[in-house]
Amino acid sequence: MAPAHHDDVERNASTAGRSKSIVSLTALDGLDEYSALQRYILLYRDPKAHHVDGASQANAEDAGKGKHWWQFWRSGSSPKAIPGSDPGAVPEEMLDTDISQGISSTEVENRRRRYGWNELTTEKTNWLKQFLSYFQGPILYVMEIAALLAAGLGDWIDFGVICGILMLNATVGWYQEKQAADVVASLKGDIAMKATVVRDGVEDQILAREIVPGDIVVIEEGSTVPADVRLICNYDSPEDFETYLKLKEEDKFDDSSDPDDEKKGEDDMGEEERPISQGHSIIAADQSAITGESLAVDKYMGEVAYYTTGCKRGKAYGIALCSARNSFVGRTASLVQGAKDQGHFKAIMNSIGTALLVLVMFFILAAWIGGFFRHLRIALPREGTEGSVTLFHYALILLIIGVPVGLPVVTTTTLAVGAAYLAEQKAIVQKLTAIESLAGVDVLCSDKTGTLTANQLSIREPYVAEGQDVNWMMAVAALASSHNLKSLDPIDKVTLLTIRRYPKAREILGQGWKTEKFTPFDPVSKRITTVCHMGGDKYVCAKGAPKAILQLSNCDEETARLFREKAADFARRGFRSLGVAYQKNDGDWVLLGLLSMFDPPREDTAQTIVEAQQLGVPVKMLTGDAIAIAKETCKMLALGTKVYNSTKLIHGGLSGTTQHDLVERADGFAEVFPEHKYQVVEMLQQRGHLTAMTGDGVNDAPSLKKADCGIAVEGSSEAAQAAADIVFLAPGLSTIVLAIKTARQIFQRMKSYIQYRIALCIHLEIYLVTSMIIINETIRADLVVFIALFADLATVAVAYDNAHSEERPVEWQLPKIWVISVILGILLALGTWVIRATLFLPNGGIIQNFGSVQEILFLEVALTENWLIFVTRGGKTWPSFQLVAAIFGVDVMATLFCIFGWLSGSEYQTNPADHARFRADGWVDVVTVVVIWCYSFGVTIVIAIVYYLLNQISWLNDLGRKDRSRKDPAIENMIAALSKLSLEHGKDKHGVERYVLAARAAEEDDDE
Repeated sequence: MAPAHHDDVERNASTAGRSKSIVSLTALDGLDEYSALQRYILLYRDPKAHHVDGASQANAEDAGKGKHWWQFWRSGSSPKAIPGSDPGAVPEEMLDTDISQGISSTEVENRRRRYGWNELTTEKTNWLKQFLSYFQGPILYVMEIAALLAAGLGDWIDFGVICGILMLNATVGWYQEKQAADVVASLKGDIAMKATVVRDGVEDQILAREIVPGDIVVIEEGSTVPADVRLICNYDSPEDFETYLKLKEEDKFDDSSDPDDEKKGEDDMGEEERPISQGHSIIAADQSAITGESLAVDKYMGEVAYYTTGCKRGKAYGIALCSARNSFVGRTASLVQGAKDQGHFKAIMNSIGTALLVLVMFFILAAWIGGFFRHLRIALPREGTEGSVTLFHYALILLIIGVPVGLPVVTTTTLAVGAAYLAEQKAIVQKLTAIESLAGVDVLCSDKTGTLTANQLSIREPYVAEGQDVNWMMAVAALASSHNLKSLDPIDKVTLLTIRRYPKAREILGQGWKTEKFTPFDPVSKRITTVCHMGGDKYVCAKGAPKAILQLSNCDEETARLFREKAADFARRGFRSLGVAYQKNDGDWVLLGLLSMFDPPREDTAQTIVEAQQLGVPVKMLTGDAIAIAKETCKMLALGTKVYNSTKLIHGGLSGTTQHDLVERADGFAEVFPEHKYQVVEMLQQRGHLTAMTGDGVNDAPSLKKADCGIAVEGSSEAAQAAADIVFLAPGLSTIVLAIKTARQIFQRMKSYIQYRIALCIHLEIYLVTSMIIINETIRADLVVFIALFADLATVAVAYDNAHSEERPVEWQLPKIWVISVILGILLALGTWVIRATLFLPNGGIIQNFGSVQEILFLEVALTENWLIFVTRGGKTWPSFQLVAAIFGVDVMATLFCIFGWLSGSEYQTNPADHARFRADGWVDVVTVVVIWCYSFGVTIVIAIVYYLLNQISWLNDLGRKDRSRKDPAIENMIAALSKLSLEHGKDKHGVERYVLAARAAEEDDDE
């Protein structure tokens, strides 16, 4: 039952285990097998209780390196790589390295310059190109046109400020994104793989990313293959190197680069075509993460061990054939990556930008039509009018205020700052737009082992068969375990460490045992066996699946019945059970009993699942374990118990709508394989759900890519990490839920800024165009550019604002955003018109002593627009210090402009005429400034009340919200019916070739 997934447990934990240290492990070197085993049992300490050591920290720092900080124009981790002309093909002469000498340090550097680092990564960012990208896009092109128009009109102040705005936005956005990328790069060192190579005649342990083609690599049991490696010879038989060279010279080796070719049947090729398998197998490799076959594959001299596969048996020399990018796994990962997708977020930004461009063109047309009636000139003002009262100046002003130049940068900065924060929480965001997807996720499909549970097996009280001794049983279980202490799988490790509780069992292990042969677990025999000797007697010790162990023994029916009942009881209670038996001197097998193992849920998992459900994200558990264990775990975690076997999903006779309903209603699936994960994601997406999926293996890559947010969990393979949107370095579900909350906060910041920015555009477009048409007046272009500058300066701090996390999955709801933003923009325009209208009153209206129309309008617009962000951000959290300080700073600047009349221009008469008292130098008295502040505050209060009331309208709250559980039985059933058909080619009775649709042959289920 559960032990049938022993190899899955090994695979899941192998990567995580690589980075963990064992206290005093070096003290075991030089000891014989059983002395080392005794010492290990006594000295082992849990590495999770210790902090990261200096070497690990150094590795983390090294991961961020690749080129000097000033080499921003270079692309990739290898500055001298030649990706175009040299895509990774390695000349044969580079693969003739001597196994005793390896390659020299100088040659290593030369090859690295040519082939780059040995790692699966997305293309490195060229920071110069990244910086220039902040000047590209529809919105930014409009601002650049505005800059050219200002230069053409000779408005050098406007030209300088517009260029300053563009440069400020690009610099801030570039810096924030680079800073976030640096944090991510440094943390990626935490998941660095190690490898042993021969260089300059010496064996050395290095980071796997430092391997170059032609390196001699040492592969041993329990390690992960760090590159595509051609096996040379057994580690203990270096003299076989000559045989290897001879066979290579005769071209006897298979050059196939596809591991699936190894699965072809014997009939696929003749005896003469088959490559030579020299002698006995050198290693056995676990290729399940690539091919899906769970049985370890024997590898012979000259065969290829593939990158990221695990070595299950043996120790050998091999030669690295290529870098990771050009390995089989690397090529697969690059196919999964596919074309660069701009994504949903980019589409949203483009739609907003396009709508604003259409609006600004409409308002420019309206302003020009009004200008034609007033007989305005194209570029030069008429005598007695202000310099900005020309058609080109009208267009310039509306281009500046109608296009939110800061929109791309503020949203990118907000995402980058959020990504840096998530990286500190051990969540590496590989694609910034994944944050938006994560914020909208409404279903989370999670692994069990290591995510919902602690992935720390513990042995409960064992069941001992009648007449047997528990100490002897524990000793036999320890004998039937791997003794490679550098890379123990979780089951063998917990078996050995449990011996501490049985001192007599430890005494038995110290009686001079010698191991003759160790056979690791495989899913066919479903057991581990060790042939060993002690005191002249031969023992064969075995542990494995209860059914497999029971079949070995010749026990009586009553013992067998009790054994089966106990195994079933353990399974019902969610325990993994392992049978233990031994054979002495080729006699009958003796059944000793059962070990009960349990992977307990994490302490925080149950509470975290409740939190996830409160956030509107139900958790569906997908596990490779037996259904009894899955249901028991669900009970302990307060998850629903509607857990189904994966065969019900694939071969259960369900199709179409019924199948979709099953996936939607299920709380989880047991005994799943990667293809089941992909199918679950696809069906949920077809129903309109945004789905997050966790995975760790190479063959999880398609489902991680298919999911709206693919999450590579702690200890995942490099291929899974390359396909995922987010990589977690910390175990457990709490990190995922924390990431969802953080993503929703980031989303809230962006949404509040976008509402604010659209309202600002509409505010000035409505006010200025109506002002141009009605009274032939506008705010001077010099002041308008500073309004735009102040708006961008203040709101860059939105990225650091305190934001609340919504209680349900979020989405853009663009119709709602536009409705609210238009209303806010109209209210702002009315507020500006009120203050302008008072200046026509005989008493001077708002002016207390003296003032200037331009400066009064400038200050009122600047204050009300800056304070609008406090409205759109909502009142559920207090604004951050950074936001308050930034807005206060630009408010002070705007006030100084107003008081001292900076850039107020010359006075001119409007139609109708003003009656207030104006100063020719544009100064405004302090009392008037105070009144403008109070008035602006009042306008903001009114707008805040309206905003609150708008958000209380239920239909408006749901406006634009998508149906997350849409159902189309007709389409679903039609697709299911079509999937059961196939196109067959044949000949009719007249001998004419025809293609016909026919029912697909039923697939046989080979599972036993």
